[in-house]
This record gives sequence, structure tokens and C-alpha cells, in this order.
Amino acid sequence: MALAPTPPITVALLALPGVSAATLYGFHDALAGAGRDWQLLHGEAVGPPLFRSLVASPDGLPLAGANGVRLTPDVSFATCPRPDVVCITDLMVMPGEPLDPACEAAVGWLRERHAEGAMLASACSGAVLLARTGLLDGLDATSHWAYCDALRRAHPATRWFPERGLVVAGGPRRIAMAGSGVAWHQLVLFLIARFAGAREAMQVARINLMDPGAANPVAYASLTHGGKAADPLIARCQEWAALHYASDSPVARMVELSGLPERTFKRRFTAAVGMAPLEYVHTVRLEEAKQMLEAGDAPVEAIAVEVGYQDTSFFGRLFRRKVALTPAQYRRRFKPLGDKLREAVGPG
Repeated sequence: MALAPTPPITVALLALPGVSAATLYGFHDALAGAGRDWQLLHGEAVGPPLFRSLVASPDGLPLAGANGVRLTPDVSFATCPRPDVVCITDLMVMPGEPLDPACEAAVGWLRERHAEGAMLASACSGAVLLARTGLLDGLDATSHWAYCDALRRAHPATRWFPERGLVVAGGPRRIAMAGSGVAWHQLVLFLIARFAGAREAMQVARINLMDPGAANPVAYASLTHGGKAADPLIARCQEWAALHYASDSPVARMVELSGLPERTFKRRFTAAVGMAPLEYVHTVRLEEAKQMLEAGDAPVEAIAVEVGYQDTSFFGRLFRRKVALTPAQYRRRFKPLGDKLREAVGPG
């Protein structure tokens, strides 16, 4: 008997005066792409949506956000389905200044949703509103560095850490906060990791270049994007390579599997995939190596052997040419992000 599909995680994104469209809809787009965009790039089947994000406002009517951008809510607070997460993406309010009355109207709704079991999340200056709920009292918290002094004065029972990009707090870990600027990337990645798994979050991070650090964009790219070839025979060889990439003489094995003369196979493979068979095997091996570097502590030499390279020096040169970082540099850049996501999510 087939398992029933898991309902998507409902995320309410607050549309309030002062909310910036870039962050609000950036959250929406990142959540919509989880479990979809990576699969599309790799020619895989896309399942049901993992998240359902709804833009919610007190009355459900269109309003002007920050910089005059018109926001069109999906629901009002009264008609919003029970959310799993409520997120205040940011607010254009000066430190220490009073909130717009519409923002004040959201305080009670936030408390009620948290009491029902929803996770509350804020990015950057959104902490100004979240702090008004009183739910941060006694907890660690973060916000944009320009706001933390004013927040300390207004909410002295909360411990403010402007230097922390992501804070997850509360007894059941149901409050999550991101700090300055593009730290909202860390928040949306945390939410994806929390509810859909660290692997899904890493895929969203790599597709959208969601590391605040200054790495060459090539380092984020999936080497094997593009999906399976339309040619069924070549697609079968790709499937074989995905499972046996570490084999000795993989191109010869694919030639044998195809039943074609070697020259014909290589010509047909290149036409279908856009690269020669040996280059394709290298990309599969290196993509696997990247995932191993992201997720574990095995020595680079051991990873090289495991993906099919006995010559570690060759592996290192090839990796750097394709990824724009050495294996060690790649690990230093990406493993901490994966570790943070796994640590934030916790066991279970």
C-alpha cells in the first residue's frame, strides 16, 4: 500500500508596513525551491511541495511595504491556516522608534500561534517585533548590529548577540533568529533543514549561492546538473556511472554496456550529454567527493581513492580545475555550513 504524501509545512510570512519585498519573497522563493529546483536541474522526478508559504497580514488587504513596493497578501490573520512557522522577514523601522500600529496588532497573533506550537522566526530587524511578544525574555537572541543596543535597552531580559548569524532558542527550540543583512539566508536554510533535512537545505544553498562568504560561485555549482540524456541507451550508461563511478576503466565498461563500437559510443555519448564519457565520469566522481567533503572528516587522500582516484595529486589538480577550490579549501568553506545546519536541527 502506498504511503500517503506528507502535508507541506505551512509557513506564514508576515506582510506588514516596513517589510522589504526582497526578503519576504526571497523566503518564499527559497522555500518553494526546496525539493524542486535541484531535482529539476538533475532530471529527477519532483515530488509534492515540501513547504507552503503564505503571505499573511492583519486584514489581508494589499499594502505598501518598504521602499513603496506593493505587497499582496494571500490571507488575513483570521483566514490563515494554522501555520507550522511564522516568520517576520524584516522591518524598516529605525532603532528605538515605535512600531507602526499594524505591527503592534501582530504581537498578540504571534503569541497565539506560538502557544499553538508554531515556530516563530525573525530576520534582521524583524527581531524588533518578535521581542515585543515577550517570548525572548531570558533567551539568547540576535538582530542587525545597528539594532541590538536599542533592543538591549527596551528588552533587558533578553541576551542580545549581534555577532551571531543564527540563534535558535527556547525550550523546544521553537524560536529562530537571523542577524544582519543576508543572514536571512541562514534562517531560511535552517528552516528547510529543520523540517525537510540538511541535504535539502544544502541543495538550496548551492543552487542559490546562499553562503554569505565570498567564495567563487563555481564552488557552489553542481557538476552533474542537466539530467539524463534523451537517448535511452546513453541514459542507461549514465545510470550505470552514477552507481559505478569508482570502477576501474569506467568508459570501457560503458562501451561494453552500450554494445556499440568505442568510437561510435563516444561520439553518441558526447552528442547526448554535451561532454565526453571520461569527462562525465570525472564530474560524477567530483560531485560525490564534494558531498563527502561537506558531510564528513575523512582525509582527502581517502576520499580520492573512494571516488576512483589512486593518484591523490591528480585528484587535487582536477578538483581545483573543476571547482575553483582545492579539496581542503572546499571543505573549509562548505563543511561548517552543513555542520551548522545539522547542529541547529539537532538529533532525530
